[in-house]
Amino acid sequence: MDKSCSPVQYVFVVTRRRATVRGKAHRFGGDWTGTKLAILGDYLRGYTTALKNQRFKTAYIDAFAGTGYRTLRDPSEGPNDGMIFPDLAEPDPQSLLDGSARIALKTEPRFDKYIFIERSAERCHELEALRTEFPSLAKDIDVRRGDANEEIRALCAKTKDWSKHRAVLFLDPYGTQVEWTTIEAVAATRAIDLWLLFPLGVGVNRLLTRSGEIPRSWRRRLDLLLGTHEWYDAFYRVEHVPTLFDTQETKVVKATTETIGRYFNDRLRGVFADVAPEPRVLLNSANCPLYLLCFAVGNDKGAPIAIRIANHLLKTVG
Repeated sequence: MDKSCSPVQYVFVVTRRRATVRGKAHRFGGDWTGTKLAILGDYLRGYTTALKNQRFKTAYIDAFAGTGYRTLRDPSEGPNDGMIFPDLAEPDPQSLLDGSARIALKTEPRFDKYIFIERSAERCHELEALRTEFPSLAKDIDVRRGDANEEIRALCAKTKDWSKHRAVLFLDPYGTQVEWTTIEAVAATRAIDLWLLFPLGVGVNRLLTRSGEIPRSWRRRLDLLLGTHEWYDAFYRVEHVPTLFDTQETKVVKATTETIGRYFNDRLRGVFADVAPEPRVLLNSANCPLYLLCFAVGNDKGAPIAIRIANHLLKTVG
């Protein structure tokens, strides 16, 4: 990796990365988007197949759900058109492709319920149209307008007995929007498996200045994302460098992206039953890390097989 440059229902939660809306679709750049969705689609098929004869009720939940479609980025629109970090974008041709919502709705065996969370009223209206496109699933599609963190935490709390239900959560933000308290709420159910796109290059690494002097607002954002103030000591170290005149110079050394990713994966391991030991680093064409695709399993009993499947997908897909 280039160091210069992640009744009670069984719930699968997917929080998607958003980009600029053009018409009725979100725009994404780069083959890494196809990779993450391919991994998700393969996992959903394997997951519902494994549970089809089990007693659990299943649901798919997609927060930041958008429209159910995605488009690749149109280079003619210019480098700054709504992209959070335009220098990391990919100049791919534009074409309409399935997003995570439609991938889930097409999954066979099917889920028992589909919950889509979106803050935008317009996009919620577009998600409602999925009932027409998938009439056999219409009564089981639930579109909710609201903040992803609040909706997910409320969902976890509302379900009092998770023993009859299970969940997989794919948190796919477009930046550092996901809060650690949300991840803790998911882990506390002991029933939700988590797929998470951690904003390695497009978020955390950009907030860690070389000098180590980080604005208060950035510190707060990292505190909320990582759930602790202790990240600073993990990401920075002070070195004393001797000079030609026998004096000491102080040098602040910033953590590599590998260190940042390992730190977050260890944080997940501290609250979930188990985690995939080698998350998938999603790179742009310049070989710079954008996201870290992590997997954590909530239930101890199902952990061995879930980790085995996730490891295989993380290593082989894309």
